[in-house]
Amino acid sequence: MNPNKKAVVLLSGGIDSAVASALANKAGYNLFGLSFDYGQRHKVELTAAKKIADHLHFARHLIFPLPLNLFGGSALLGDSEVPKGRTDSEIQTGIPSTYVPGRNLIFLAIAIAWAETLSADAVIIGAHTIDYSGYPDCRPEFLDSFQRSANLATKAGTEQRLIRVWPPLIHLGKAEIIKTGSELGLDFSLTFSCYDPDEQGRACGLCDSCLIRKKAFQAADIPDPTLYR
Repeated sequence: MNPNKKAVVLLSGGIDSAVASALANKAGYNLFGLSFDYGQRHKVELTAAKKIADHLHFARHLIFPLPLNLFGGSALLGDSEVPKGRTDSEIQTGIPSTYVPGRNLIFLAIAIAWAETLSADAVIIGAHTIDYSGYPDCRPEFLDSFQRSANLATKAGTEQRLIRVWPPLIHLGKAEIIKTGSELGLDFSLTFSCYDPDEQGRACGLCDSCLIRKKAFQAADIPDPTLYR
């Protein structure tokens, strides 16, 4: 690993950010993890993020306080019940109530700011658009647009020291992402996906994120280590 080759990783504690981190690690980046305490009801994911950062030997891991729950507007922020037991077609149609307005836009802006401070080469995000929940801020069009904005908005960009916004999973399905993580030796028991865990941190097994996770592990023919209630 080249200590001068740095990347800021948006690390949620879920499968996607963990596998994206493992790929960035393999690519030789010195990793700086950025997680957000944004008032989410599934705050247990931050514990998972810490474990992943330790597992992959991150240079540093920050948990950034960002109380988006002051705005509300999402089931993940407690404004309504998390949808449960939806069919595949329902999951793949429309934008669900678990969408958090502007989340990735805000997260990426903060990640770019830290990356510029670190003189980092890249910002890594685990976004993908196959077998996902339909969030508009995961689309390639958005990430391409944000890259152009970051180039224009930063001192690094004006000096042609571009900070790459890299979504290494963007064209992979969930089962492919899990297979990739398995090949990289990632311990999936460290990851957490549920939107509505109980007080013991057990996954509900019925929210969109749990259903997508269970189906993907089954398709990948890899055991899911999640503790479901």
